[in-house]
Order: sequence, then structure tokens, then C-alpha cells
Amino acid sequence: MSEFDTEEAALRPNVVNVGAIFSFDTINGKVAKVAMKAAEDDINSDPSILGGRKLFVALHDSNYSSFLSFIGALQFMETDTVAIIGPQSSVMAHVLSHLANELHVPLLSFTALDPGLSPLQYPFFVQTAPNDEFQMIAIAEMVSYFGWAEVIAVFSDDNQNRNGIIMLDDQLAERRCRISYKATLPPDPMAKRSDVLRELAKIQMMESRVIVLNTFSKTGLLVFEVAKSLGMMEKGYVWIASTWLSTVLDSTSPLKPETANSIRGALTLRPHTPDSKRKRDFISRWNQLSNGSIGLNPYGLFAYDTVWMIARAVKLLFDQGGNISFSNDERLISLTGMDLNLSALSIFDGGKQLLKNVIETKMTGLTGPVRFNQDRFLINPSYDIINTVETGYRQVGYWSNHSGLSIVPPETLYGKKPNRSSSNQHLDSVVWPGGETIKPRGWVFPNNGRELRIVVPNRVSYRDFVSVVNGTNKVQGYCIDVFLAAIKLMPYAVPYRFIPFGNGHENPSYYELVSKIAAGVFDGAVGDIAIVTDRTRIVDFTQPYIESGLVVVAPVKKISSNPWSFSRPFTPSMWAVTAAFFLIVGSVVWVLEHRINDEFRGSPRQQIVTILTFSFSTMFFSHRENTVSTLGRLVLIIWLFVVLIINSSYTASLTSILTVQQLSSPIKGIDTLISSSERIGFQIGSFAERYLTEELGIPKSRLVQLGSPEDYARALEKRQVAAVVDERPYVDLFLSDRCEFSIRGQEFSKRAWGFAFPRDSPLAIDMSTAILALSENGELQKIHDKWLSRSACSSEKSEDEAEQLDLQSFWGLFLICGIACVLALFVYSLLMFRQYSRHCPEELDSTSRNNSFSAHLRTCLSFVDGKVEKSKSSSKRKRDSMHSDV
Repeated sequence: MSEFDTEEAALRPNVVNVGAIFSFDTINGKVAKVAMKAAEDDINSDPSILGGRKLFVALHDSNYSSFLSFIGALQFMETDTVAIIGPQSSVMAHVLSHLANELHVPLLSFTALDPGLSPLQYPFFVQTAPNDEFQMIAIAEMVSYFGWAEVIAVFSDDNQNRNGIIMLDDQLAERRCRISYKATLPPDPMAKRSDVLRELAKIQMMESRVIVLNTFSKTGLLVFEVAKSLGMMEKGYVWIASTWLSTVLDSTSPLKPETANSIRGALTLRPHTPDSKRKRDFISRWNQLSNGSIGLNPYGLFAYDTVWMIARAVKLLFDQGGNISFSNDERLISLTGMDLNLSALSIFDGGKQLLKNVIETKMTGLTGPVRFNQDRFLINPSYDIINTVETGYRQVGYWSNHSGLSIVPPETLYGKKPNRSSSNQHLDSVVWPGGETIKPRGWVFPNNGRELRIVVPNRVSYRDFVSVVNGTNKVQGYCIDVFLAAIKLMPYAVPYRFIPFGNGHENPSYYELVSKIAAGVFDGAVGDIAIVTDRTRIVDFTQPYIESGLVVVAPVKKISSNPWSFSRPFTPSMWAVTAAFFLIVGSVVWVLEHRINDEFRGSPRQQIVTILTFSFSTMFFSHRENTVSTLGRLVLIIWLFVVLIINSSYTASLTSILTVQQLSSPIKGIDTLISSSERIGFQIGSFAERYLTEELGIPKSRLVQLGSPEDYARALEKRQVAAVVDERPYVDLFLSDRCEFSIRGQEFSKRAWGFAFPRDSPLAIDMSTAILALSENGELQKIHDKWLSRSACSSEKSEDEAEQLDLQSFWGLFLICGIACVLALFVYSLLMFRQYSRHCPEELDSTSRNNSFSAHLRTCLSFVDGKVEKSKSSSKRKRDSMHSDV
């Protein structure tokens, strides 16, 4: 053998060394040990993989010890190991990844799935199973799907579980949910029963009943055991465990009766692996491989595929012309004087290329397609959703990063467009703790004897809404009765006590009141609290129980009747135009009828009287003169139609004026106030001040604080303010016995009143449901009638100007009538001109001596004024014919 061949053989050894660091006393450690050895045998039995070389997976038992894990890693790196599978825990993954970075030895783990193991910080660390980030997204989507707002997290205080809960908190926040309490336990398996009992006792006194348990099997089973003894596996509780519980269900068979009983009704996740022939064949071999010592779970499949990933990457390294060689690190050589044999550690020269080959892996393994995306996550992460029941467990659905929650396997949806809409999220029915099939509420009042602290505004004015009895904490009023009626409809008991807010001398600030709820000082607020944008950002409101909105109140002057009331329906311009059109129409009809109608002839005085009597008699449709010309009749018909409309409108308007009380005021509404410089009053504590200044831009110098209805009346009467802006319910009460004031204009800034609770409090939803029930059964109206229905002055006041009819409403009719008159005169003029032209030759002989313009004009006027005998004779013949027929 040549020297080159000897060197080549040394660079391509007969055995490829791979290390594995696990705690082989754990469930995943036992399963991984069997699966990795099975993968080793399968690879070595196929000469085409490594070209006749053997793959050797050396196993190191860390026995739950981080120190032993570190020692094992050092030993592997002293023996020319090309890759290490593990460690099992994320704690050691953070430590060993630094060592792998320095010596260029890829570190592959399917159990250290901490989301904090970033490939940017740890480039030689590769997670070969779905990262826990996706598990937390799945849990968050389950919480959102079932409609729970708060959860309690119980977790072991180590890197993987702690970072997983941090990721869960972020995912819940995106869905308007949150973790209300985080209970930490010592790292697995150091947690003791006393540690668990102490935390669960705290949780038992809290409101949320949705508990997420993120730990490992030993601690997890201990938590369920203690929870069972405390009655926390009964009706009303929800338990969601991370994937550790599914490994117990898959690998421990049968479960001990006490264990099966303690976990009944819980939900858990299991990494989803699609069905395939290779997977079924491996499952059929499992009992033989494990000698029946432990059941197979998905992490055994990931362990098998991880070994194959390394083997394929090594084969590709050889095919690329690479070799397995190691070189000394000069930094370690300088430390040879120390007792540690650090010089034995060497850098894997082909480590970067091998890592690249691993990341670019494209194969189909027992877990399905194995590929990494650009973030070095396995593509298409997905989970089975498992429900533990009396007979073992049942699958209720799937979660995938592609389409969320579904009841069909994820691989059937990968070819379709992603659809994460709420209507597309589905799970089968779940059996909850206590054997319940109805979804738990996820929230109850804590069994700690504490009553809800319900704050009520200690009002000075408008005590019909909220009133604190002097010297006591007893409260009453419209808002209180609505709250008490809603409480009775709640599906559970609600202990509470009212706490007055305010000094009793002036109305309190409602913004300060709501802020104290957000700060946790109070558990809710009941009263006349307007639902406005600034408040909804910090608290949740119930369904509104009364509509509100800002209105303008101003003094009004009553317009009394007088002898000239009959003239008020029309404006002066309307009266003038109407009178003018009577004369115009009369004149036009006279022109059209003068030559052919005897009733429109006579002396000049008689004709003027005819025009006037004809014109004004059409007002009552009682004109005596008949029209015989077609044009005259057309003009008269149109005019009579106009008169009909005018008469009807006048009658309706006059009736309204004489029967409805008329009020007038210079204030027409909010627009009048904005454009003026008048002072405006508002109620102390109301949101009206902020709305007027911030939304409408009214200077604060124009605003005047008023504390009571008496202050309203006094300020308005003394002209200290031109108007008061307040909410409609208050104004209705104010106007009930003060008829000298009125609402001006339309209601603006639509609002409503509701009860306030902390953000994401289930009470807001349940109280909203109760308020809707009160509205539907009529109880809400009865409470309103009890407190707020009074004989009141009409707030819908109309003004004299609004009742008057002006020319604008009728100019169209006058226009039509005027056009008809003009057209009729035009046609008549053409006819007269034609007839006069024919008449001219007969007149020329008599006027030939005098051809002046005045002579022609007199002749023309005489012709126009002349009586047409033909028409008269024709009419006489018609009358004679009618008599002869008789």
C-alpha cells in the first residue's frame, strides 16, 4: 500500500463514531436508546450507505446530571466523534453548544427543544424535532378556540420549560388572552410533593381554572397526583399538558390505576407523524427491539431518523470528496501544563460541511418528510391533540402550522391554501375532568371568601341613577337595580360589596374611577359610566343597558298667539310672490280671452275689476268667468293646481301653529355653539368636557363646570352660559319639570352606559348576557319606568322659523305657472300677428293718407281690442242649434 493510500485510509476510517448523551432512566431516554441502536443496525446492514464502513453510536448516561453530560461530551470529543446526539435537556444544550461551536462538532437533539436555542447563537446545534415554540402556539390556539381568557401556567424552572411558558404568554397575548399566574416548580426530577402542594393550594384559591402544565414526566405525574387529592381534577377544571404526558400514555402500558385516574380528562399534545409503510413496519418490530420493556412514542421515531440524518450527511461528505480528519486547537495546546488533558480535544475539519449536509437533508423517514426551512425548523410542524379518558385516551383533532386546528390529518391539507379563520377551526368533543362533556367556563369565583369590590360613584346630583345613602354604604338607583337584576341571572353566585367613590360633596371623576379598576384597586364599577374610547383601552365594558349621547340644552321663549297668527304660515316673500302671481295669471287670462270672450270685455274700469275678481276668486275655485280659448284654459288649469297645493300647505301649517306650542331660541344646536364665542356649561365628572375640547376644539376658557340641575337652571337663567351640554338621560330628568328650557338640535356623540370590569374578566361577558336577557324579558324597561319615567315637558320643541313655509318650497310650482303664461302669450302674439297681417290690406285704403308709426300702432291695437264677430255668430248658431234640437 502506498503512503497516499495509507493516508487516505486514515482519513476515511472503517468506523464512524457518533455519540449520544441521554438520561436512560427516563421514558424518552429508554425509547431513544432502543431506536438509535435499531437505526445503527439498519444503516450498517446496508453497505450502500457508508460504503462498507460501520456507524457506531456510543451511549453515555447522564443520569439527570448536567455535570455528567458535560463529561460525556468531552469524552466523545476526545475520540474523534463526528457528531453528538443530545443532550436530552435544554439546560445542557446551552452549555454543550458552546463546546460544539469551538470544535465544529454538530450537536443534534430531538428532546432539547427550547425556543431560546437560536441557530444564530448556536450554529452547530440542530433541533431534529418540532421546536417548543410550535407546541406553545398550538396550546394558545386551543385556549382561544375554547374561548378562555386566562390560564395558569405550572412549569419546572429550567430553560426549556421556562422559555416555553414565555413563548406561550406571547402567543396568548396575540389572541387577547393571558397567563394570570405562573407557578414554578424545581427542575425535574427534584420537585417534591410539598413543593407541588404549596403551588396548587395557591392556584385553588384563584379565579382561573385553565391550567397549562409544562414539565417532564416525573414532575408532571406528581402534579396530577396532588391535584387529584385536592379535588382539582373535578368538574370546572381544565388541564392542558405539554407533550410529556403523551409520551407517558404511549410508552407506559398499562398505566397504574391511580395514575390513570389522576390524569383523566386532561388534554395533551403528541408530535404528529404521518402514517406510512416504513412506520408500520418499524412499529411491528418494536416489541422485539425493546423486548417489551417500553412502548414506542414519537420521540423514538425522531431518534431513529436523527441517526439516519447523520449517516446520510456523512455519506454525502464522502461523496463530496471530504474526509474525517481532526486538527489540534493551538489554544488548547498552550494549556498542556495543566492537569486537564485538554490537548486531546481537537477540531473536526469537516464539521462545517457535515453540518451543512445535515441542514440540507431531504429524506423521508419514519416521521415523514424531513427537511429544514431557512430558520432551521423542520417543515410542517404538527401535533395530535389527545384527550385522556377512562379507557386510556382518544384523539380529538390535530394542530398544524399550516392550517391550525382540524379533525383531519394535516398532510391532507398541505396541498390546499392555508385557512386559519375561526370558522375553519374544528375539534371533536372532549371529556373534561369530572367526566363532563360540556366545555368548562374556565373561570370561577375563588374559594377564598373574598367579595368582589364593586365601586359606585358617590354622586351629588342626579341621584336617581346612583345614590349612596348618607352615613351608610347602602346604594340605590336605576343603575344599581339593573346590576342587581343582572346578578340574579348569573349562572353562579357572585359575592360582592359596594364601595362608594367620591367625597360626597361633588361628583367624582369617572376617568379616575375607571383607572382604579385597571390598577386592580377595584374589581368592577357599577353606575352611570359612559362607554368611551379612552376607557375601553384599559377596562372591559358590558353590553350597554341604556343609550346615551350628548345634547345641547338652552333657554327657549314661547311664542304666544296674536291677531296676526294667520299670516305666520308664509314668509313675507312667499306672501308677496303669491299675490303677484294672482295678478299675473289674471292678466294673462284676460289677454287670452279679451277678443273672443264677452265676459272679459267692457269699459276699461269693468275690465280691471274683471281681472282682479277673476284672479283672487281662483283662490277658492269660485271664479264666475268662463274661459273659451284653449290657451286660457291651459293656463287656468295649471294655476288652479298651484292654488290647490298652496291652500293645502297653508291649512296644514296654520293648524300646526295654532295647536302646537312654539318655542324659539338663538341656539339651534352644537354647530351654533361651535361657531359662537358663548360660554358652555357641562356636568362635573362627565366625559363632555374632554369631548368638547379634544374632539370639537372648543377652548377650555369657554367651558363652565356645573354640579347639579339647580346649577344648570341658575346659570342658564342668569345668562352665565348660553347652553349646557350633557348626556341625554341626565337632560331628560332635568327637563321633566323645567319647561323653560329645551333640547336644541340633534343628539350628537352617540354613547351608551355599561358596567366596567378589568380587562379579560369573564364577568363582563356573563353580565352582558344577563343584561340582554333583561332587555328581552322586559325587566329592563320596568326598571327604567320605576326610576326615570316622569311627566315631562316635550323635548322635541319646534321653532316658528321651522314651521313657516318659504318661497324655496314652492318656486318650482310658480316657475311652471310662469312658463305656461309666457308660452301662452307668445303663441297668442303669433296668432294675432298672423291675423293682423291678413287684415292689413283692408285697412290700407282708409289709412293711406297717413302712414305714420302711430297710425299703424293705433290700427294694430284697435284690431287686437276688436271683438271677433265670427266667434260670436258661431256661438249663437250653436246655441240656436241646441234649442232647435230640443
